[in-house]
Amino acid sequence: MGRIIVSEFVSLDGVMEAPGGEPGYKHTGWVAKFQDEQQIKFKLEEVLAVEALLLGRKTYEGFSEAWPFVSGKFGDKMNSLPKFIASTTLKNVSWNNSKILGPDTLSEVKKIKNDFQGDVMVNGSRTLVNFLKLNHLVDEYRLMIFPIVLGSGMRLFDEVNDFEMLKLVDSHPFKNGAIILTYQPTI
Repeated sequence: MGRIIVSEFVSLDGVMEAPGGEPGYKHTGWVAKFQDEQQIKFKLEEVLAVEALLLGRKTYEGFSEAWPFVSGKFGDKMNSLPKFIASTTLKNVSWNNSKILGPDTLSEVKKIKNDFQGDVMVNGSRTLVNFLKLNHLVDEYRLMIFPIVLGSGMRLFDEVNDFEMLKLVDSHPFKNGAIILTYQPTI
């Protein structure tokens, strides 16, 4: 059985919106202020270790416009991975190895977890992450937290009526002040 790994760039105040320069957002591209070789190496190793991507529509659209034009180890792996897109509005996909999940996202994601033996990574995809969290389908959160307070923007997690406890299983600081905190749900 595979694992669903949520891997996100997050500001110190929990904002995950537009870290890479996506147009139309107030704080777009904020991660670029911190990029260093350690982080690039970590992200490359992370993507080389996964067997598939699970993405929401908006993240898929952004990735599918950028990644097909990237080569090298990172680009080659991203472009070759099976990609599953959770969307109720997307009708066609152009990025190779991409598949739109059917109308029953819950059943489809459970099937993906059964079909893959390794990790299935979710990047961005805020709405999908919250859906997965509410349905207890996330096996691990890898949050790369940056020492910046943005003050506004979409937060990673929606407000909920009931809390969810997480267990810290790893931490990895970088020289630039960013840190990766890896958590697993306790249920």
